[in-house]
Amino acid sequence: MKITRIETFLVPPRWLFCRVETDEGHVGWGEPVVEGRAGSVRAAVGEIAELLVGADPLRIEDHWQVMTKGGFYRGGPVLASAVAGLDQALWDIAGKARGVPVHELLGGPVRDHVRAYAWIGGDEPGEIEDEARRQVEAGFTAVKMNASGRMSPIAGPGEIDEVIGRVAAVREALGPGRDVAVDFHGRVSYANARRLLPLLEPLTPLFVEEPVVPESMPQVRSLVEASNIPIALGERLYSRWDFLPAFQAGVAVAQPDLSHAGGISEVRRIAAQAEVFGALLAPHCPLGPISLASSLQVAFATPNFLIQEQSIGIHYNDGNELLDYLVDPSVFAFTDGRISRPTGPGLGIVVDEAAVREADKRGHTWRSPIWRYPDHSFAEW
Repeated sequence: MKITRIETFLVPPRWLFCRVETDEGHVGWGEPVVEGRAGSVRAAVGEIAELLVGADPLRIEDHWQVMTKGGFYRGGPVLASAVAGLDQALWDIAGKARGVPVHELLGGPVRDHVRAYAWIGGDEPGEIEDEARRQVEAGFTAVKMNASGRMSPIAGPGEIDEVIGRVAAVREALGPGRDVAVDFHGRVSYANARRLLPLLEPLTPLFVEEPVVPESMPQVRSLVEASNIPIALGERLYSRWDFLPAFQAGVAVAQPDLSHAGGISEVRRIAAQAEVFGALLAPHCPLGPISLASSLQVAFATPNFLIQEQSIGIHYNDGNELLDYLVDPSVFAFTDGRISRPTGPGLGIVVDEAAVREADKRGHTWRSPIWRYPDHSFAEW
């Protein structure tokens, strides 16, 4: 079997899909994208595709090594994301060629259901308490929220109280039997994170995510030591080498993104590395259906898995929902906040190719918002 063609599709609201075709009729799908830089990743996929066309798609590990190490310049979000999507597609082909889900090729399932959380926003106070109650009514046992919108580099009492009050309102809505995860999104300065973490302890968050930006990794250990709240990060880390300092600093929850961190092959290794340090895996996934399907295949085969992010209904999905690109959306049906193990071959989904090709005609130009502090200085995102 040989790879004969690789295509990419720019689909709304902000995603990039890739399609890998073989001479034996097997087709694999992947989702290589950096949000706001989909065009850059598309170009990178086109360049890397030159290494794959004409090759045996089942030599996944060999291809991963060549794609990641075959050039002088390596890593980073664009290249790692291009590799990630192609890697997903190769695993999809491998499962389809053998007639089994990918998790069977990763050693078999270690669970039959995966717990997931729902997003409820949190940038602005708004109706966040009502949003939390709606997710409880939908059956979810965990939600995630942004800690804040824009904050001063050193926040005053009012800003601090606003963050704590918002999380407290969600905790009240959820009750003691459900979880709230709080995402600082790297927006919070180190000084503010030091203040906020101890104050959030009585509200027992499941974890606090990205208390500082990845470039501030040397500060993470002191944040871990400043509070008993588990620290999570990793959506902007792209390899096991990037994750090693985080684990050494005491991060409790690793959040690699299957569309950024080298795909199924590398996230599987990051999960094993996390296990060595007693850390858990919670794949980052505010993206589309192929990224979610890939995340779930890893989750079902990973012993130290914690919880899965998913973006159904998230505010980014304006105009197009990830279920729009599936022939059978029921594969992502949630019951009591959990999703059942998919049994279909490959990634366990059937992509609606006609819908994807039609969406590519429209494309998208989604860009990340620019954040500034109240004094107009530039803020981390």
